[in-house]
Amino acid sequence: MQKVEHIGIAVADLAEANALYERLLGVPPYKEETVETEGVRTSFFRTGPTKIELLEATRPDSPIARFLEKRGPGIHHVAFEVRDIRAEMERLRAEGFQLLNDEPRRGADNKLVCFVHPKSAGGVLVELCQSIEPENE
Repeated sequence: MQKVEHIGIAVADLAEANALYERLLGVPPYKEETVETEGVRTSFFRTGPTKIELLEATRPDSPIARFLEKRGPGIHHVAFEVRDIRAEMERLRAEGFQLLNDEPRRGADNKLVCFVHPKSAGGVLVELCQSIEPENE
């Protein structure tokens, strides 16, 4: 694995959270997008080499909606940048980690993503992410 790419934070209201984090970090979000397949709207803030991703549910059956219902707003996941997501998935499987995805899928911010189950990662939902290059699309 490489560096921490971003920290994902589940929020109930993206507009309110954007205003809060803009005041907190002193910069506006650089990007907002919806990932229909995950039922989420996201915004991203740059904070040096690591980003903050705010996540708002767009439907009640989405993972973020379930997270908010169970735990309330707060840190949802830690994402690590990887060079080759498929190779890293195989390495983690071989190490005994339980992955939530059989194949990487398209996530926010032009990334391929895969999640590691919190039960096999010390209670933390871990996201692997790889930037999508034109040849990977």
